[in-house]
Amino acid sequence: MRMQLPVRNPDVVYRTVDGGAVLLDTGQEVYYGLNAVGAYIWEHLPPVFQTLEELSASLSAVYPEVAVETIRTDARELLDDLFANGLVCPSVGTETCDDSTARCSES
Repeated sequence: MRMQLPVRNPDVVYRTVDGGAVLLDTGQEVYYGLNAVGAYIWEHLPPVFQTLEELSASLSAVYPEVAVETIRTDARELLDDLFANGLVCPSVGTETCDDSTARCSES
């Protein structure tokens, strides 16, 4: 089964910084720091890539010394954390909805 990537929450401000990036959701007052790999993942969410498999393959090309399974696991962990903090929203057609994701559909 191919995992659909979440989409960026439109209320989140993204800024690159030396060595990574920061995310800021002023509505929830959530500030989140990303390293270079996390910033790459954020920048390659839909519409760039649609699935975790596509994203993992792309990261594997950038970091060939890391096993693709490790990349997939680490990327999934980051995406889960971003989702838990309301920084990303389920992709279209995903039935998951709670208070944090309801904000995503209001925009």
